[in-house]
Amino acid sequence: MSGPLSHLLIVEMAALGPVPLAGQLMADLGAKVIIIDRASDSKDSGDINRRNKKSIALNLKSTQGREALLKVIESADILLEGFRPGVMEKLGIGPSECQTINERLVYGRMTGWGQEGPLSSTAGHDINYLAITGALHAIGKKGEPPIPPLNLVADYAGGAMFLVMGVLAALQERQQSGKGQVVDAAMVDGVPSIMGFIQTLYQQQQWQPERQSNMLDGGAPYYRCYETSDKQYISVGAIEPQFFKLFVELAGLPATDLLEQNERDRWPQMHHRYEQHFRSKTRDEWMQIFDGSDACVAPVLNFEEAPLYHHNKERNVFIDDSFQASPAPRFDRTPAGQPTSPIQFGASTDEILGDLGYSDSELDELRKQGVIT
Repeated sequence: MSGPLSHLLIVEMAALGPVPLAGQLMADLGAKVIIIDRASDSKDSGDINRRNKKSIALNLKSTQGREALLKVIESADILLEGFRPGVMEKLGIGPSECQTINERLVYGRMTGWGQEGPLSSTAGHDINYLAITGALHAIGKKGEPPIPPLNLVADYAGGAMFLVMGVLAALQERQQSGKGQVVDAAMVDGVPSIMGFIQTLYQQQQWQPERQSNMLDGGAPYYRCYETSDKQYISVGAIEPQFFKLFVELAGLPATDLLEQNERDRWPQMHHRYEQHFRSKTRDEWMQIFDGSDACVAPVLNFEEAPLYHHNKERNVFIDDSFQASPAPRFDRTPAGQPTSPIQFGASTDEILGDLGYSDSELDELRKQGVIT
């Protein structure tokens, strides 16, 4: 692999959600990422988060399985894990054991609730972490229950991205200290951190508590989606006055709307008019009008349409017109290479253990004993 992280070795404990994404993002940028899986599987994996990685399947409840993993960790730069607090310690591969054999190891821990606190040992999911941070309350339609924004905000924005930032920051600090450290990445910490702009508006009394009553939550007629005559949708984000002016002109809306853009008491009436107006043409007909302008209008595309959109194709946002995104961000001097296919469970076991000095006969014996699973 090429890329700016090609000098790094990362151990990823098999998990769901943010840990696999964090590992994939760094693998996309060149890091060698080894997944520690629970059992081998010869079936092809369609899991995009497993691309660019290697996989070893070990029974970590066995002494020899833990010993094999610790040999991998001896030369690793980063370990990523997403278990409940205490699980890694019970397996004998907690931070103290790992940093005893590798004091330079950055130990990244990903949880929803964090390593401490009254909820730290309980189960939860993205929607729950969003709920207690105030973010979920702000998302949805007026007078209706909040709507979960897929699992993008807590699992990935507040989780995976903060995990990546945390371990890379710890690596940067390691250049001065020579030592690794534990990174506690909790979604309930990350989500409030990305809410700063909304929190600022609220403190400045520019954000109403009721859903769909504000500029960015679907309340403003110039920042929402509209249905078109073919049951498709366009997105409108004409916030700045000059962009709203162009939007009104190109759409053929009344010029008087320019004077009422931010008159909240006029928004419901504008919503109704705009909804009727945009149902007069198809999505593609509207895009022939808006495309390439500063009116801040874009088509709402489905999964199959997105890779074929002209801007995405020109930038190669997706790989070979597939659902897979190309590595991001982009680097001019150390660009990332073409991603490899998602790895099968345990597919790299012999390669990795062989590199650590295990002979073929030893590998056969470990399989017989159930250490290699």
